[in-house]
Amino acid sequence: MRLTLWTDYALRTLIYVGAKGGRLATIAEIAESFDISKTHLMKVVNRLGHQGYVDAIRGKGGGIRLMRPPGEIRVGAVVRETEEDLAVMGCLAETGFCRIEGCCVLRHALREATLAFLHTLDDYTLADLLAPGARLVRSLGLVSEMRPRG
Repeated sequence: MRLTLWTDYALRTLIYVGAKGGRLATIAEIAESFDISKTHLMKVVNRLGHQGYVDAIRGKGGGIRLMRPPGEIRVGAVVRETEEDLAVMGCLAETGFCRIEGCCVLRHALREATLAFLHTLDDYTLADLLAPGARLVRSLGLVSEMRPRG
């Protein structure tokens, strides 16, 4: 199974915003950090906002932040909501695709594998993805974010 760039960017955005620890992140800084398209990322962030994952603050000094605690954001849910088609073969997406679908063991095995894949992702939350803490922050170039507030 291969996830789309849309899902990839959505997950990276959530990781970046989560690593900011409540401070606002901008689309420009996320795009620069991951060397990805700012235009495409704007569309991804817009959809993440509609799905209730991020909150966009407009205007000067604005940015995005998580709408929910990282422990409440399940990776499997994000994948389900961002992927348009999780069928690894056409027979999983529609009936009548193949003449042996009624007795096909492969179709059953692929459906089972897809469900197992999603079930595994359901076991992970954004908090789990943020577990590397300081190492993740350094990798994202957010070292200045680690300074104590005060």
